[in-house]
Amino acid sequence: MEVKTNKSADVNKKRGLFFNIGLLIALAAVTAAFEWKSYDQGDMVDIGQVSDDFEDLLNIPPTQQPPPPPPQIQQPEIIEVPDEEEIEEEIDIDLDVEITEDEIIEDIIVEEAPEEEVADEIFMIVEESATPKGGYAEFYKYIRDNLYYPSRAKRMGIEGKVFVQFVVSEDGTLSQVQAIKGIDTECDKEAVKVVRNAPAWNPPRQRGVAVKQRVSLAITFRLQ
Repeated sequence: MEVKTNKSADVNKKRGLFFNIGLLIALAAVTAAFEWKSYDQGDMVDIGQVSDDFEDLLNIPPTQQPPPPPPQIQQPEIIEVPDEEEIEEEIDIDLDVEITEDEIIEDIIVEEAPEEEVADEIFMIVEESATPKGGYAEFYKYIRDNLYYPSRAKRMGIEGKVFVQFVVSEDGTLSQVQAIKGIDTECDKEAVKVVRNAPAWNPPRQRGVAVKQRVSLAITFRLQ
């Protein structure tokens, strides 16, 4: 017995199949559209053939700047000054001098300049220093012959040098005698006394003029 097929049922089946196939195609197309990547086509660049010009760029010579222009110097303005007016007044000079042979012309007397007075001061250093008459050897011989060694200083064994300072005046006399550094009171007094009684010295001179000079010397007390 033959089974008869229903045509309407077959059409419905085929329609559903086609719908599913179309839906799959649409989904595939949409998915492909989102996943598709486009690349711009361009010429291939050979990187290996690119020349290296970095050294040339680094060795660029410095550019020389031209020097600035010199500052403009303002020339001085020359103002013409009119000539001074000439003095027309005449000055009469009488050069006629009557000189006879009997007239005596007096000599012109030129007065000498007064000598500079040396101030009354006491010098430490002068051109010609004061010296004892007969020399220092004679002066120290006078000291040895006239110096008295104090007995107390002898008993106590006091020895040493007494520095005496004095002034030699213009006439050579000794004044202002004092002990500036001593060893004993009696020894100091004895040294001052013997110098005060010493003979006059040769006076000191400054520019040929006798002056005052301060002198210092040492007198030694020594036991035998």
